[in-house]
This record gives sequence, structure tokens and C-alpha cells, in this order.
Amino acid sequence: MHDHTSSRRRTLLPFMTAVAALGLVVSGCGSQVSTASGGSASASVKSCVDTSGSKIKIGFINSLSGTMAISEKTVRDSLDMAADEINKSGGVLGKQLDVQAADGASDPNTFAQKADQLIRQNCVAAVFGGWTSASRKAMKPVFEKDNSLLYYPVQYEGMESSPNIYYTGAAPNQQIVPALDWMKSKGFKKLFLVGSDYVFPRTANKIIQAYAKANGMTVVDEQYVPLGGTDFTTIVNKLKDSGADAVFNTLNGDSNVAFFRQFASMGFNSTTMPTISVSIAEQEIPGVGLDNLKGQYTAWDYYQTLDTEQNKKFVSDFKARYGQDRVTSDPMEAAYVSLYLWKAAVEKANSFDVDKVKANSDGISFDAPEGKVTVDGENHHVYKTPRIGQVNSAGLIDTIWQTPSPLKPDPYLKDYDWAKGLS
Repeated sequence: MHDHTSSRRRTLLPFMTAVAALGLVVSGCGSQVSTASGGSASASVKSCVDTSGSKIKIGFINSLSGTMAISEKTVRDSLDMAADEINKSGGVLGKQLDVQAADGASDPNTFAQKADQLIRQNCVAAVFGGWTSASRKAMKPVFEKDNSLLYYPVQYEGMESSPNIYYTGAAPNQQIVPALDWMKSKGFKKLFLVGSDYVFPRTANKIIQAYAKANGMTVVDEQYVPLGGTDFTTIVNKLKDSGADAVFNTLNGDSNVAFFRQFASMGFNSTTMPTISVSIAEQEIPGVGLDNLKGQYTAWDYYQTLDTEQNKKFVSDFKARYGQDRVTSDPMEAAYVSLYLWKAAVEKANSFDVDKVKANSDGISFDAPEGKVTVDGENHHVYKTPRIGQVNSAGLIDTIWQTPSPLKPDPYLKDYDWAKGLS
């Protein structure tokens, strides 16, 4: 077991160093941000967004290289599709979207630096992207300092809200807790936790530990590998000897490939060791191997197989654009939706001004492929419908359970007595 505090400190230190360094950079907008030592520098960068022409700049930031590229490239594709659709329908307030793209390269420091460039040099009205919680936490102070907007599309561990971030993926009460409720209903009592060693898995596992203690379940082991790690020999052997009756998997990126291959090599499958994953969606299944995942479980709010008219069109349009072999997934759907939520808020505000957009976001709704989503203006998360899925023989994911209606986002788990003290 790793020490959580020291590991978190080691993880966050380079991000804070990068963010501090950004405070010394003179912006392309002609303003300077506060320096680490104080002084007379202004407190925030004055917006350089140009609304005078026929176009408005927006930023996309995703990992197109590194360990997270397996997951994030499809998010970029869905953002591009949404931008093109919006432009073909007349744009936003009559202006065409001019996309400024950046590669976060699976590195939190790079995300922070590229986000800063998008805001202060490219002068974008809003930024869409990020995946890992490490990347989001590295960018968070940049957006708050510069009073710009980030739309973050991925489920995450919660315990956070920001006036400058809209979280369009699931909050923990919309993914982690429903997954545990479902596991409890199936009689799983001894859980083995495996995750990547950074913010999301460690915080998610704190939530799982608290839930288990209050619900008659036991965490028999909690194991981590570095983000991008591929050696699971020791962990799989520990799993074999653990007495667990299920695995809760918070691995991210291509570590899932190595884990499930070694998992299968030990004779484990969905019958002998059911596993629920919160970061494996449709596009990861071929890389991990269908034989290694068939019958296993996932927790998301969207699957390609959802039988709604909005989703049928979304899937058809995505395949027509990128190829019939391509699949859709929860994070890329949430990213697609985020662009439409921003568009609706801008049009309600009749302005690209950040403060006016924020003031007009509460209650904004969109009939998304996943179902109706609505922005909660208080915490900047969205109402979503949790779903448990099972990997089928075609390599897609079927819904086997869902809530009857969208759930109000509860990022700090305030509505759960067992979660007190987690934040």
C-alpha cells in the first residue's frame, strides 16, 4: 500500500511548479498575471477574446500522444464533429467557431502550459478537453487565475467544484456509488481494488472504502501501478490469493491492456472474477481484447447501444464521418454535449463574456444522445442517468441497469451519511 499523502504530494508538486512558472509569463493579451512573489502585477489576465469578426476562437486540448491517447483521440474527434455541426447550423451568435487545437501529451504540466497558451495567446472564448484528474487539477488554477472557461468531459472522483470549470462527465454519485449499489445488490462482499497511482483512483478508492465499511462489504486489497504501468504480475497473483469475489478497476489508459491480458492468463474471466471498470469504454475494448473483457462490467452514463433517436443519429453521424468501424463512448459523448451546453449558455447570455455565460448556465438543458442533461448552476456539474453495462460478444456494451431518471450531481457526496469526512 502506498502512502496516500506523500504520493499525492509527489504527484501534485510538478503541476504546481508549472503553474507557478506560468505566473511569470507575459501574456499575448498584453497583461501580466500575478507573480509568485506578489508585486504590482494584475490579479488576472484581461480577456483578449475578439468578438468583432465573423469567427470566435475556442480551444480543444486532448492527449494525442502518450499513454492516454488510446482514450483521448476519440474525444477530439467528437469535439471536431460538434464544432462542424454547429458551424453548419449557423455558428454561435452568428459567428463561426475557429478551433485552436493543442496536444496535452498525457502530461499534466503540458496541459497547464497549453491551456495557458490557448487562453492568453490564442485568445479563446472557452476550452474543451482534459481526461485524467491530474490534467484537470493542473489546469484548474490556470482557468481560475485567467477567469476563462474549461469544459471537462470525463467522469471523475468528485470532491471538487470550480467557478471556471463545467464538469459534463459523471460526478461520483452518478458513477462510483451506483456501481457499488449494483455490486451490493448482486451479493459481492469482498472487493479487490486496482488503480493507476494518481488522484482519481486514490480518491475513488477512499469513497469505495467508506461505502464498503457502511454497507457490510470488505476491501480485501488495494493496489496501484504508475500511470501507464504494464507489469501486473504481482498484483494478479495477489488477486488470486485474496479471496475477493469481485474487482473494482480504476486503471486508466493503456494499463488496462496489460492488466486484463495478465488477468486472463491466470484463468480469470467474468464468471470466476467479475470486474467493474469505470475507465473502459467501447473504444478501449479492441485494444484490451474482447476475449479478455467479454461479460465484464462497466459503469458509465452513456453507451453506443442506447436506443434513443438522438443516439441513433449521433452514432450514425459519427460513423459516417470517421468510419463504420469506429465506436462511440461516454467521454466523447460528454465532450460532444459540452460544446452544445456552452453554445446554449452563450446564446442565453447573448454574450461570450465569461461572467455572463456563467450567470446564464443554470438550468441549461440539452437532449443528448445519453438522454436529457441539465446544468446545475450551483456546482457546475450536470444531471445525468447512471448505467451499468456488460460487454457483449460484438465488443459493445449493453445496459443491464439504470436509474429511472437523471440524478442531481452531488460531487461532494453531501447526501450520503457514510461519506462524511471524505472531502
